[in-house]
Amino acid sequence: MAADNNDLFDSSDSVRSGKPLAHVQVASFPGPIHLTTGGLLPELKIAYETYGELSPNKDNAVLIFHALSGDSHVAAHDDKDDPGWWDLLVGPGKSVDTNRYFVICANVLGGCRGTTGPDSVNPQTGKKYGVDFPPINVADIVDVQRRLVESLGIERLLAIIGGSLGGLMALDWGTRYPESVAGIAAIATGARMTTQALAFDVVARNAIMSDPHFCGGEYYDKEVGPSTGLAIARMLGHITYLSQESMNRKFNADRNVGRKIDTSFETKFSVGSYLAYQGDKFVERFDANSYLTLTLALDAFDLGSDRDRLAAALRRSMCRWLFVSFSSDWLFPSFQARELVDAAISSDKRVSYCNIKSDCGHDAFLLENELPVYGGLVRSFLHHLSLDWRPEYAERRRKLHDGSRLPNAPFKHRLDYDRILSLIPPKTKILDLGCGKGELLERLKARGHERLVGVEMEESLVLKCAEKGLDVLQLDMNDGLKSFSDHQFDFVVLSKTLQTIRNVEVVLEEMLRVGTRAIVSFPNLGYRKFREELDAGRAPRTDPRPGKSWYNTSDVRFLTLLDFEEYCRMKGYRIYRKVPMDSLSGAIVDVNENENADMVIVVLGR
Repeated sequence: MAADNNDLFDSSDSVRSGKPLAHVQVASFPGPIHLTTGGLLPELKIAYETYGELSPNKDNAVLIFHALSGDSHVAAHDDKDDPGWWDLLVGPGKSVDTNRYFVICANVLGGCRGTTGPDSVNPQTGKKYGVDFPPINVADIVDVQRRLVESLGIERLLAIIGGSLGGLMALDWGTRYPESVAGIAAIATGARMTTQALAFDVVARNAIMSDPHFCGGEYYDKEVGPSTGLAIARMLGHITYLSQESMNRKFNADRNVGRKIDTSFETKFSVGSYLAYQGDKFVERFDANSYLTLTLALDAFDLGSDRDRLAAALRRSMCRWLFVSFSSDWLFPSFQARELVDAAISSDKRVSYCNIKSDCGHDAFLLENELPVYGGLVRSFLHHLSLDWRPEYAERRRKLHDGSRLPNAPFKHRLDYDRILSLIPPKTKILDLGCGKGELLERLKARGHERLVGVEMEESLVLKCAEKGLDVLQLDMNDGLKSFSDHQFDFVVLSKTLQTIRNVEVVLEEMLRVGTRAIVSFPNLGYRKFREELDAGRAPRTDPRPGKSWYNTSDVRFLTLLDFEEYCRMKGYRIYRKVPMDSLSGAIVDVNENENADMVIVVLGR
């Protein structure tokens, strides 16, 4: 038996087959079709599927880009249809809700599921292109998809969603056609392949081309094709899609017990049986020349090899961005998403980011394990894109300068937030560090501030912020704020978080670099009731959350108002405003502040 309750052969490929697609449509375009590589096609066919209905204003279209081995069948159309490769995410009532959005998914140029590719017939010769199919790059693939979207009468997409290769396509579209999309969700992807990932593709291509039945790519009229080489290429691919943790969970318990299957590959070990099965199944639905064509395009993609080049590329974009990575993905490691996030931030783009904790590897975005988080992020992203598109909603929000509530968005009332809000002038740009569920940012948004960014480490709180339509970044402020430029914000807020951070000196310095002013609030351990607890031999409870005590609080610093004032003098910081307060009543304390105020808010500058 396998190491978990799932069948040994279960994978993200399990629902895919080579069966004809019942709902596929084909768009035809006369040539010549010029490619960025210098080649041309005499004609073009694009296989695609659509879900839902296009709104009268044509403002609800969502384009989904598939990964390397995907196709147009992103989801089942009805109960009788075969499952799609992203049924988890797309469908009625799901994260990409086809009751609300008009979803388009097309097979990529160079593919082998209906769109023109190496196994298509060249009308000029009457034979399949084979090796005569011209080289392409990601830009050509995107240009073809754009041609399809325009043919459907859509001038501007609500969103583009793409994972892996699809993420590269999304990046290309957003930076080359900036006015034609409102938001882009790029998942498990990067600005270019790492050298390690590229190396796997090199080996995979060599496995295909070294197969004696490859015949220089002219194998379509042969009885046997390069099935062994293509299967080995897929085996290599599956290794990169998994993680060490997921492979241990799936195979370790019976690693020496292989499954007997009809295959020419080694099956002595359970992992070998799995790879052999995946390789053999892949040959049934994919073409070797397409594999070569698409991996070469993928490997050649390069949005920028350093931050300056990436920033220059993303500076051209005009959309909101959502970047999602997975902690155990080593095909597109999370540092690559961070590079994109940093470049977007430095270009002052609206961007959200979450690195989802997962042990499923690169395949995590196709599996249900982390669906509540990545699906929730995508759902919220699309919902708020839709709201922002509506002029009446945007105008209504602009009128709420008094901090009133937006419909169905009740604010959790914190008295310290009232005071912080009074310290922030209208229209200013705000960065909120340790933003939690985004209550302060939500109130600022309702008041009319348009440039608001939150930083939060806890995954569940990042999702809460996304549900409010806030731009939120899952970053560790203890590492500094290197993602942000000097004086990028008017105010940087650190509310009731100072006592939880490790690198106080680094964070405060960075706050005053990134912001013109810093607003810091913290519990004051000089407060007499806290001291009375200490006198009684008990640790002061400064964390107001239920169930929090000395052993499970996030507080690691204990300071008084006097301590903080001394620190500011030592560092040469200027305290512009000081608000000692009673956090229960909200009253400002003006007598014996260090003893009578349980919380302090200060506005700092150089």
